[in-house]
Amino acid sequence: MRRKLVVGNWKMNGSLAVNAALLEALTTAVGTPAAASAVCVPAPYLGQCQAALTGSTIGWGAQDVSSHGGGAYTGEVAATMLVDFACTYVIVGHSERRAMHGESSELVAAKAQAALSAGLTPIVCVGETLAEREAGQTFAVVGEQLGAVLALLSEAEAARIVLAYEPVWAIGTGQTATAAMAQEVHAQLRAQLTQKQAGGVQILYGGSMKPDNARELMAQTDIDGGLIGGASLKAGDFLAIIGAAS
Repeated sequence: MRRKLVVGNWKMNGSLAVNAALLEALTTAVGTPAAASAVCVPAPYLGQCQAALTGSTIGWGAQDVSSHGGGAYTGEVAATMLVDFACTYVIVGHSERRAMHGESSELVAAKAQAALSAGLTPIVCVGETLAEREAGQTFAVVGEQLGAVLALLSEAEAARIVLAYEPVWAIGTGQTATAAMAQEVHAQLRAQLTQKQAGGVQILYGGSMKPDNARELMAQTDIDGGLIGGASLKAGDFLAIIGAAS
């Protein structure tokens, strides 16, 4: 059985004081759950997370990484820099990066490979917009997004990623795919991964998972956890979701 994984995506939120209170609440109460957990935070706060979370059961990581190893790329953060802060995970291809920064599936694939080369676990995000879903293009869209990543990676590399399905229409809107809708997409993604000998990869659901729907979603055969946005900024909510996964 695949171990469940719950990852918080803080997005562009936080401050030293707010983070300190949140991290203290999490480490005080999390214990040793059956599910794995982590938070992916803005780059300036990686040192704070490293200091606060070392020795706890909660891991940490970043929200983006450069496809380049270093050099004249102002504003970029290399995978080796994330390793310096003992990161385990890094999110690549989040829908906000694709939409707001024009990131292509090919760039996402390059970022995933850069992360893997440095020993990080990339959380590769795929997902469709409302217009694409209504046009019946969900499977084609997520299949292309994942396909670009799998085309670049070796079988051994593909087996080391984490995949996150995040229906764009359900992020921050209050809408959520039903458990059956999410499972249908996860099952297709699992089949696609299996063709690359990576069927054991954890596939997270990233569309407004909250304490009141987490258990039903994670009870599905191919939903191995959650990529949590707003709820990860509230200690009680995030802990409840970790508990639902355990």
